[in-house]
Amino acid sequence: MATFVPRKIFPALNSLPRSYFLGHHKAGLDKMKTMLSHIDLVIECRDYRIPFTSCNPLFEENLAGRERLIVYTKKDLGSEGHERDRTRERLIQDSQRPSAVLFSDYKDKISIRKIIDFARAHATAADSLTGSRMIIVGMPNVGKSSLLNALRGVGVHKGKVAHTGAQPGVTRKIGTTVKIIEGEESGEGVYLMDTPGVFIPYVPNAEAMLKLALCGSVKDTIIGPTTLADYLLFHLNADDPSSYSDYASPTNDVMVLLDAMARKTGRLQKGGEPDIEASALWLIQRWRNGHLGRFLLDEVTHETLESERRAHEGAGLSLSQGRKMVKELRKQKSRQKHLNTL
Repeated sequence: MATFVPRKIFPALNSLPRSYFLGHHKAGLDKMKTMLSHIDLVIECRDYRIPFTSCNPLFEENLAGRERLIVYTKKDLGSEGHERDRTRERLIQDSQRPSAVLFSDYKDKISIRKIIDFARAHATAADSLTGSRMIIVGMPNVGKSSLLNALRGVGVHKGKVAHTGAQPGVTRKIGTTVKIIEGEESGEGVYLMDTPGVFIPYVPNAEAMLKLALCGSVKDTIIGPTTLADYLLFHLNADDPSSYSDYASPTNDVMVLLDAMARKTGRLQKGGEPDIEASALWLIQRWRNGHLGRFLLDEVTHETLESERRAHEGAGLSLSQGRKMVKELRKQKSRQKHLNTL
């Protein structure tokens, strides 16, 4: 039998949508800016699996002037706890200086306590009689509300207050402040405010859009599930082709895998035909829940950190510039569609 060789490059898909910047994203960002004078600390959440791609430059642009703690959420879905994971985390921490960096799994009380300790130390240094106000921000579905609930549970031993969900857009407006640390004699404690996820106005890189969609930052209806499943298969093969061995032998053909999955899991339509789309969605969800390996979609090395730094310095698109880029892309697609009909 021939040795399986995984794909080295995923084909460019320049026709993918490049924006998911919605009305409540802008409204939420505008509201955050008006509240900034009352905020002591910005806690910015990024997805551990896509540490570069889940960074939104709008936060740095619009929330400048406040100390920032960067929390990489969903560590349990991207780390195996090996030395290579710890080395990667040290690289990320060094790259984000002077901002503090922590890595979190909302189900792991040890990682949650580290955030609590940081917030308490920050509040103590501020020494305010009225308590400390903090805000939690991030891309859609990056885990902000889950983190807030975990901080409240560990900090003041109370139940959930923020709604969470598998799809983005559960939090659509800025909520009320929630106490996460009890006050001492000299203060009222620490309060944290949940906010809606804010997407990038324009995603210049088609693969970045695939990564964001695969991690759930855009609704599953925006990019076809078969396309996302194919991109996931590309990464599964690069990480460990045996991760889906219960359903098929190693393959670069997503249709072969989805057909086999549909038949083995009973996802069949009338006449016994495999339901390819349902199988694609199931495959994606299995990976999102950590059942098909734990790995990053972004490559983290000294070289990629430097290239990301250079790209980030030139990526400061304003909202109006982002909208112009989206309009221009739509025009290009329309012209190409017209040419194809001639």
